[in-house]
Amino acid sequence: QVQLVESGGGLVQAGGSLRLSCAASGNIFVINAMGWYRQAPGKQRELVAITIDGRISYDDSVKGRFTISRDNAKNTVYLQMNSLKPEDTAVYYCYTVIVGRGAYWGQGTQVTVSS
Repeated sequence: QVQLVESGGGLVQAGGSLRLSCAASGNIFVINAMGWYRQAPGKQRELVAITIDGRISYDDSVKGRFTISRDNAKNTVYLQMNSLKPEDTAVYYCYTVIVGRGAYWGQGTQVTVSS
């Protein structure tokens, strides 16, 4: 089994910063991808940022404000979120793809940005 444990969400004022962390544990051999999705109320889950085999992609709405990074030794992915906007309010989900095992989701962490 694989577990993803997220932390770092919370309430912040517009213009503020938060850092999300997601640690993967369990029967892990090789992680192909790690990233973050988010889902706002009444909207579909959308990709925020992802790193796949060293390549990084961001949604246009967060480019220049969010930075994804990964610590391979700790099987952990981070999302540094700066210049937060009220429209960034959502539940943020960690996502990983493990070679030979498939895709896994974290339980989600709430990020609320007040105006």
